[in-house]
Amino acid sequence: MGLLGSIVSAVLGGSKKQDASEVVIDASPPPLSSASSSDGSLSPVSNTSASIDLYPKIVSPGMFFKYGNPGPQVDVDFRQEYIAAYDRRMRNPTYVVEHITPSSIRRTEGVDRKKSTFMENEMIPQKFRAKLADYFRSGYDRGHMAPAADAKFSQDAMDETFYLTNMAPQVGDGFNRDYWAHFEDFCRRLVYNYNSIRIVTGPLYLPKKCPDGKFRVSYEVIGNPPNIAVPTHFYKIIVGESPIKNPTSDQVAVGAFILPNEPIPNSTDLKSFYAPVDAIERASGLEFLASLPANKKKDLCREVECKIIVREFVKALPAPKPVLALPAPK
Repeated sequence: MGLLGSIVSAVLGGSKKQDASEVVIDASPPPLSSASSSDGSLSPVSNTSASIDLYPKIVSPGMFFKYGNPGPQVDVDFRQEYIAAYDRRMRNPTYVVEHITPSSIRRTEGVDRKKSTFMENEMIPQKFRAKLADYFRSGYDRGHMAPAADAKFSQDAMDETFYLTNMAPQVGDGFNRDYWAHFEDFCRRLVYNYNSIRIVTGPLYLPKKCPDGKFRVSYEVIGNPPNIAVPTHFYKIIVGESPIKNPTSDQVAVGAFILPNEPIPNSTDLKSFYAPVDAIERASGLEFLASLPANKKKDLCREVECKIIVREFVKALPAPKPVLALPAPK
């Protein structure tokens, strides 16, 4: 199977045999239990084997919460260009929602990425906070979920994209500074097709089939102490609104992608990472576009050409050492 073909096979289905490196995403519909209603939501279940009238209440588990609710806690960070939901356990965003328009990505005079600096988010309690020191010499980039280049309308907005609550560890060469950057550029170029583009980006931690035939989730953890999870994959869900050719249309174009957090050759077809939204929901535990009627939805890659354009991005490299040479002969 070709490079990353396991993702395509797992997400889109197929009869190809999986090997030990293949990723599995359960894209089959879940069975409804007897305690579920027809729409899949939970409904109350009566206990027919006991009656509250016959058995007095001798325990009160809910009283534990008088000491405080343990969670899970999700910190929602509202910024100018994006909204991030932060996962305290993984020290990564669960998802980041952003909105780009032709105006928002047009460079404003004075706005410069070089003026921005990476920042810890002091809104997060100290013990759950991702820290700058956690990334130091980790071998991973501080990878933006909402890119700085999507917030060119304001220096403040661009600065806010550098909070670590908008970051997750990403492989640098071959991914964050290469294919992923070209993918982000593809999203921005959609302004030539749509007046409004809404994007949600986040990490995934997906299982692999091990040599013993069992499936396990395994990911690296960085920091001191080790506390920031390194995602195995990243997803983007793109929603194109108000097509340039028909601005009053109430139909939207939807495209979802899952990319592995590893070097990807720039020659790789972007459509090979195309995935059902449902697969991302099952892998992330999140629900997207639940209020979007099916008859209002179009396939993004049937509306536009889903293809990256390879561009040379400036990479942060150390300054070259001076070359020592003998003085020229007189």
